[in-house]
Amino acid sequence: MDIFQIVNMYNPIWSEKETIVISIVLLLGFFCMVFLYWKGLIRLRQGIAGMLLLIYLLTVFGSTVFTRMPGERKYQLEIFWSWKEILNPIGRTSALSPEGLFIENILNMILLFPAGILFPITWNRKVRWWKGLVFGIIVSTGIELLQLILCRGLFEFDDIIHNSLGCMLGCLLGNRMLKLVHGK
Repeated sequence: MDIFQIVNMYNPIWSEKETIVISIVLLLGFFCMVFLYWKGLIRLRQGIAGMLLLIYLLTVFGSTVFTRMPGERKYQLEIFWSWKEILNPIGRTSALSPEGLFIENILNMILLFPAGILFPITWNRKVRWWKGLVFGIIVSTGIELLQLILCRGLFEFDDIIHNSLGCMLGCLLGNRMLKLVHGK
């Protein structure tokens, strides 16, 4: 399966209502960035990184919550249940194989990695690792709660942990990139 098919599979066409809401949020974000830049409160690089972060987060929320079809309310409240199934496949309850669960966990770490990279660039300064982790926890908890409330996926603490770790690692890389740009 090529990347185009994957993107189409996980990002179906948005409804008219979803497109209007996303457009309004993007326009508000754009005008906020322009206003902050015009007032001299941010640099152009920060405004661009902020808009990229907003676009990325809207895409993530769209593909993980809003474009999914409603189903039944599902949740898995056991912490590290996926790793237990990976490491002890006998008596497993998941429909995915241990290899499939492992790949899913890695992909969950990668999901918020780009947001973590953009986080320090948006602030134009080094962001401590724990702030990247907290940012990831906030975003991922928002996704998981919306999935639970709207019945559009499985609420699980493992996803929050994996997403947050990925965001934190992205934040560390974003700090390095910022350091290279600033030359310090």
